[in-house]
Amino acid sequence: MWNLPFSAEAEEVAGLRRLLRLHLELWNVQELSDAAQLCVSELVANVIKHVGHGTPATLAVSMTDARLRIEVHDPDPRALPALSDADLGAEAGRGMVLIDAIADRWGVDLTAGRKSTWCELSVSPADINGHAAAHRVARAAGMLGFYARATMPQQGVAFSRLGATLAEETAIDVMTDLLHWFHAHGQDPDDVLDRVQAHFEAEAEPAIGRHDVPQSRLS
Repeated sequence: MWNLPFSAEAEEVAGLRRLLRLHLELWNVQELSDAAQLCVSELVANVIKHVGHGTPATLAVSMTDARLRIEVHDPDPRALPALSDADLGAEAGRGMVLIDAIADRWGVDLTAGRKSTWCELSVSPADINGHAAAHRVARAAGMLGFYARATMPQQGVAFSRLGATLAEETAIDVMTDLLHWFHAHGQDPDDVLDRVQAHFEAEAEPAIGRHDVPQSRLS
């Protein structure tokens, strides 16, 4: 899940939609982008209209099971959203009607002094596998950047521009250091590599098929 505090103003909506679109691309579920962005727009508009301009709020987006979940949190548990009689072509009053039409489900969670209005969109199994892989790739990229800055501070921000060669060398350094750590703690590096390979195959197989998995350690 990622969370983004914001002020409930119309001017904030475009930025929220843009950040959501970028995250969905990173998670490899960009086919949900249009529907998800509409949901964000309407959820934020609902806060502006029924709670008030400038209300401190938070956008939270996560993948749960086979669904993309979008939540908007605000500090007023009394102003509850409800379906109106407005049709989808109306200029106003359509908020939850639109969400009800495009989302698989939606609801409101209440806590002391706070509420969360949420909706969920279905994600296909293939997209879930892609999301998991994309999340790991993004996490690895962030770790490599951090590691490169720690070990080669003279590179600074240039790390991201030096391409695959430096990234590959840094990744090898990371894995080597980790194997030293395992060895220092009484673990067999070969056993660790076998376990890593097994985890990689288990996660990669649904997306690419076993015949595409590197065979160097399968014998």
